[in-house]
Amino acid sequence: MYKCCIFDLDGTLVNSIYALKRSVDLTLGHFGLGPISIEDTKQFVGDGYKKLVERSLMAYGDKELTHYKEALDVYNEVFKDCCLYKVEAYEGIPQLLDFLKEHGILATVLSNKPHQRALENVAHVFGDHTFDKVYGEREALGIRKKPAPDSVNEVLKTLECSRDRAVYIGDSDVDIQTAANAQMDHIIVEWGFRDIPFLISKGAKVLVEKPEEILEIVEGR
Repeated sequence: MYKCCIFDLDGTLVNSIYALKRSVDLTLGHFGLGPISIEDTKQFVGDGYKKLVERSLMAYGDKELTHYKEALDVYNEVFKDCCLYKVEAYEGIPQLLDFLKEHGILATVLSNKPHQRALENVAHVFGDHTFDKVYGEREALGIRKKPAPDSVNEVLKTLECSRDRAVYIGDSDVDIQTAANAQMDHIIVEWGFRDIPFLISKGAKVLVEKPEEILEIVEGR
């Protein structure tokens, strides 16, 4: 049995696509651009908000990124108000987390979402005591965002868990690469923001269709 499950947040534990789209729409709208489509929103997320803003501007009329610096400030402001918009746990996730807690398996969240927004999302959907650690992007502290292994390594050290007793769970190519860079097992979910052929092409080895399958893997390890 694994001792620790390290979860991505957006697209893995929670469906936050409407909050992300709303935030990008308001940012683009500030410059007379957009709105962004749901599908583009899904494709542009995963590498942190700076890349999300960059990709959105380039796709929706600002190929030279003339507005990039101002757009980052706009996005940060609107995201404070929009980050919880229609955000909800995927079906079966609360039951999965209850199982982990009941069996003494550590559960953590590592997200490329701004740190404070990650904390707010988790508290809003799951409460304050579901996870042992919750971290968003903290590059200002010298901790590189995913797919760098920095945050994974820090969590394993803090929780005193060896990487062979931990599994990384996510929904994207960024998550696949994060697990590879951290030299640990991965589980990639099929209900997130990337399609299955894409995930396989990026190296996904263990794919699950529903949260119950994660239980079986964690128990059977």
